[in-house]
Amino acid sequence: MNVDVTPFFDPTTATWSYLVADPHSRQAAIIDPVLDFDVAAGRTGRAGADRLLQAVQERSLDVAWILETHAHADHLTAAHYLKNQLGAAVVIGAGICKVQETFARVFHLGQGFPVDGSQFDRLVGDGDTLALGDLTIRVLATPGHTGDSVSYLIGDAVFVGDTLFQPDVGSARCDFPGGDAATLYESVRKLYALGDATRMFVCHDYPPAGREARCETTVAAQRSGNVHLRDEVDLDAFVDMRTTRDAGLAMPKLILPSIQVNIRAGELPVPEDNGVSYLKLPLDML
Repeated sequence: MNVDVTPFFDPTTATWSYLVADPHSRQAAIIDPVLDFDVAAGRTGRAGADRLLQAVQERSLDVAWILETHAHADHLTAAHYLKNQLGAAVVIGAGICKVQETFARVFHLGQGFPVDGSQFDRLVGDGDTLALGDLTIRVLATPGHTGDSVSYLIGDAVFVGDTLFQPDVGSARCDFPGGDAATLYESVRKLYALGDATRMFVCHDYPPAGREARCETTVAAQRSGNVHLRDEVDLDAFVDMRTTRDAGLAMPKLILPSIQVNIRAGELPVPEDNGVSYLKLPLDML
């Protein structure tokens, strides 16, 4: 079944967010929303999230779910802000608990920080389903980039987070805690088994010179043309390539602020007695 997909692009972080609607019931889901963040000023903003809200209001949609494909390391999520505006439930893969455990140690968050995923409204695993009007959202566990990565299959469309990029860009890095190149290879094969006509929507695009950013491709295009994971690329070759490539990559510019906020489902740290929220900057940890 065709599903109504409206993409939104954040050029600062090269992130695609999506508003996905059932055309019959007008129920909708938001996938991977972005909270604006000026790292130099330490200031958050809601312009991008408000564009999503405007589209929801203009179309009289009822947003039931805010779906996170994983705890992102390259942008802050606007899930908490949108939940407060819309009353929607925030969903993430059950692997978030392990991610929280890891980064609670990195940021020394103490015993008061739960690592059971309770900051989110629903944790999901492979094969779980969520209702979206007359449609069904099916969860596919697709770890490898991170341990908590999931993809969401809705009608004829699958939303893959950072598992894959556009065919001419390739695949996601696998050197974060919980990441594993061999696991990513198997996750991609699971996505390829969905069928060639399946529309695939990515969370980021870093286009080569001369190409505008794109959000949509197909399983067929990935299988035949992905520069890292064409059909003929075997497991050992991919792992060797990915491991070598990852060793030369710099850390994402927003990893430290992003992870602190995203493991909290987008809620900022509790304000201190002066009313200001603070993020930590661990030294010599990553």
